[in-house]
Amino acid sequence: MEMPFVPNEGKNLTIDTDFGTFARYPVKTHVIMREDVMTDVLDKYVCPYLMEGDTVIISEKIIAITQGRAFKLEEIKVSRLAKFLSRFVVKTNYGIGLGMPETMELCIREVGRPKVLFAAACAAVGKLFGKKGVFYNICGMKARAIDGPCDYTIPPYNNYAKMAPENPDGEAEKLSKHCGCDVIIIDANDIAATVLGRSRKDMPIAFGEQVFRDNPHDQCSQQTPISIVRKVEG
Repeated sequence: MEMPFVPNEGKNLTIDTDFGTFARYPVKTHVIMREDVMTDVLDKYVCPYLMEGDTVIISEKIIAITQGRAFKLEEIKVSRLAKFLSRFVVKTNYGIGLGMPETMELCIREVGRPKVLFAAACAAVGKLFGKKGVFYNICGMKARAIDGPCDYTIPPYNNYAKMAPENPDGEAEKLSKHCGCDVIIIDANDIAATVLGRSRKDMPIAFGEQVFRDNPHDQCSQQTPISIVRKVEG
């Protein structure tokens, strides 16, 4: 079936990687909600267009949402520790991260209070020596993937904070069996792309990072949380 998808504004369709040249077809969906089932989403928007050798790359955000790991801000009871630590998080244009009490509270719940306190202490020492990223390096992927609303967040998620997906490798494997092709779950912004889950252990993490390094899903109102990735021959 002919691909009806076009690149998001300001993004290229193809990209050169160490693994070859690939087209990334961004798939527009409805606003994914907690009650949605990811296999149904794939059946509706993705599976009719798949070819042998394709890879489906899915934003970690919609996986987390369908797993019930996104929460209204007013539903998150914030501790004094979360309020205190969030004040020291550097804000960026690419996501709120742990820079608000609600997202820091989710980090404490997800990673554990002792580890968060240890990471915060190490980060404070690291700052004295000009070292960045110490907190996230200690707390790991689950902390990095926590995020809250920004100015461009699509409603109703402009009033939500979300955790990382639970068992992203297992989720990718399940969805791969359903659609018959490789699946990658990715956390991407305009700084970097991080592979959180992959359907095969022998699939190079570098493939997902390189093919999505320019964030073809983009961050705004495009509503394209899934891409079909296809190798360009010749």
